[in-house]
Amino acid sequence: MHLYEVLRRPLITEKATLLKEEDKYVFEVAGKASKPQIKEAVEQAFKVKVSKVNVITVPGKTRRFGRRQVTNSPWKKAVVTLVPGHKITFFEGV
Repeated sequence: MHLYEVLRRPLITEKATLLKEEDKYVFEVAGKASKPQIKEAVEQAFKVKVSKVNVITVPGKTRRFGRRQVTNSPWKKAVVTLVPGHKITFFEGV
């Protein structure tokens, strides 16, 4: 898997914004991406040092539309912890 296919998009939520103060950043990643691939992709894309990667698989939700039930696909997110002193300026908003 190519490194640019690993990171899908940054997740900017209320919880992710609070984690940013602890040098933790949240991304949606490819379903088959591994922790070493995610670490390498973040380091190359943002020129920072990663100390730790936590991966969470989010299950799909089942919703009802009239008589039918539709299930969203499961997806994977990664919480990336940076070495102290490193920041990703993409999330700063300035």
